[in-house]
Amino acid sequence: MSIQLQDLVNAGVYPDADTAVQEALSVLWRQRPQVRIDVAVHHYRTEEISIAKAAALAGVTFDRMKEILIEQGVPLRLGPETLEEAQAELTSLKQLRS
Repeated sequence: MSIQLQDLVNAGVYPDADTAVQEALSVLWRQRPQVRIDVAVHHYRTEEISIAKAAALAGVTFDRMKEILIEQGVPLRLGPETLEEAQAELTSLKQLRS
């Protein structure tokens, strides 16, 4: 027997399906580091976020994020192109250190 989302709502575990899904995603995000890394690589590849932002999202160091990207054959974009990008990278790095 497999559990259905509505079973959790009907049993009173969650008030609604959206809350149950959000909780499940939150647990998945905390329990499976590879999920965070995969999402960070995807965002780096498709949205042109910085390596620092990708590292913060993945929960890894800047250097480790570079290694992951190289291992996955993702070309690195090094160095900010604008002052705003440089400030955003600095903020992300500060968040990683705290």
